Parts: sequence; structure tokens; C-alpha cells
Amino acid sequence: MTDTYRPRRAARSSFTDARGLRHHVRTWGDPEAPPLVMVHGWMDVSASFQFVVDALARERHVIAPDWRGFGLTARPEADAYWFPDYLGDLDALLDAWLPGLAVDLVGHSMGGNVAMVYAGVRPARVRRLVNLEGFGMRETEPSQAPQRLREWLDELKAPARMRDYATRDEVAERLVKTNPRLPLDKARWLAGHWSAPNASGRFELLGDPAHKRVNPYLYRVDEILASWRAIEAPVLLVAASETDTWHRFVNTDAYRERLRAIPRLERATVERAGHMLHHDQPERVASLIEGFVDA
Repeated sequence: MTDTYRPRRAARSSFTDARGLRHHVRTWGDPEAPPLVMVHGWMDVSASFQFVVDALARERHVIAPDWRGFGLTARPEADAYWFPDYLGDLDALLDAWLPGLAVDLVGHSMGGNVAMVYAGVRPARVRRLVNLEGFGMRETEPSQAPQRLREWLDELKAPARMRDYATRDEVAERLVKTNPRLPLDKARWLAGHWSAPNASGRFELLGDPAHKRVNPYLYRVDEILASWRAIEAPVLLVAASETDTWHRFVNTDAYRERLRAIPRLERATVERAGHMLHHDQPERVASLIEGFVDA
């Protein structure tokens, strides 16, 4: 049997009350070291950054919260999640952990999208921003609203559920099936942070099933670009060379036109990696982050 991954840098768990929820915040490193804030993606957890943290060349105080309804952060008493709440949570957590500081911010996927909008809304709070595969979403049309709202109303009538597994090893096997580049020892380690026993004793991913419901709001590109245009920090947008088909639209002229809204943009590509590039090539991702924030 393959051994479980052994972290090079030990993480600490803390809890911070913000906006009526108990937020779990994972930290690494000396609190006196330069801070680095990392925010994870959809159906992910803060522990997902462990491999990148282990690969950092210098000591940093890494601060990584679990988003609401993920990991060990509380779930709101609601049947849906709203994008502005992530902005509110990030703002409150930065005020609690790093009051008054302009921070170096790293976001993956959904976390990258949140970080981009936040950097435009609160430009003085972000010194440098690294966006890992946070490409935004496909543009929507107002005519799609009735159907989207119908789908949402229909989904509200049935309880949302998360798939469960007999053992943590089955969770690890599922992670490897989803991402064949993920070594089994790392998958076993992640499974211990990504899942927990449910009331039936089976292992369930640490995510509120309500996250799986369709979002009733359309993705309004003009509003997103208005925030991007207001970003003052340098931005590094990192893509993976083998990202999945859903993200192929980032190679279109329409998407490249979007990027012109970002005032100070640099781009990089991580080879031999998919969407979970922080799992596939953590050393390369760590090097890109450090090279950018230390520039």
C-alpha cells in the first residue's frame, strides 16, 4: 500500500467568527514572516494548498480560509450560495487577520474569480494577485433568465445530497479518478481533509450539498469587467497546459478581449498540469507565486 503523503510544513487550524459564521482558517509558517493569503476553489478545501506550501522556497505566513459551506467552515442557514457573500467573507477575514495591510493574494478557480473582483472593489487591500485558473465563466444573455430561475426553483423542491463513500480510501480513489495526475499518497492525505464520516458512518465530502444547485443569477460579463478595470495590483494569470475542455474558451478571441480590461497583467502556463495545477505541479506553482510576489 502506498504511504500517505507527509507534509514538510505543519499547518495550524484556527476559527474566526465573521458575518455570523464560524470560519475555519488554516495557517502555515511564522506569523512574523511575510503574509500570503490563499483562497481555494469550488468543492475544494484550504488543505488543498499543502503541496504548494511545502514547495515554497522561503518562510511565509500562509493564511488559507475554508470558504463558507466548505471544509470546516460553518454552513449558513440557507438553501443557496451567493457570489457577493464570498467577497464579504474575504473582506471580513482580511480585517480580522491582516488589518490595514495590502496583501499578496492567491486564488484558485472560484477563489481566483473572487480574488479578481475583490481586487477591483478593494484595490488598496491587494498588493499583488496570483490567479490560478480563475477564468470567469461563459457570458450569459438576459433571455436565459427565465429558464435559469425555473431550474433553480425546481431544484429547491428536492433535497441536495453529496455522494458518500464506504472508506477514506474510496474517497482517495475517486480523487485519483477525477485527476489521474494526482499521486495516490497525496490523494490519501487529501481524503483525510476533504471528507468526514456522516451520520451513517460513510465518508462524505466536506461541502454543503446546496453548492451543487444551479445559480439563479446569470454571469454578467460587463459587471465583472468593470471590477477588473479597477484593479490596481499587478496580476499574474496562471493557466494549465492540459486544462479540461470546459476551460478551452479561454483560448478564444472573446476571452482575450476580456483580459484587456486588466490594467497590469502577466500570464504564465504550467506544463503537464490540468485544472488542479496546484496538485499536479506544486513546485512550479510555488515558484511562479514566489517569483511574482517577490518581484
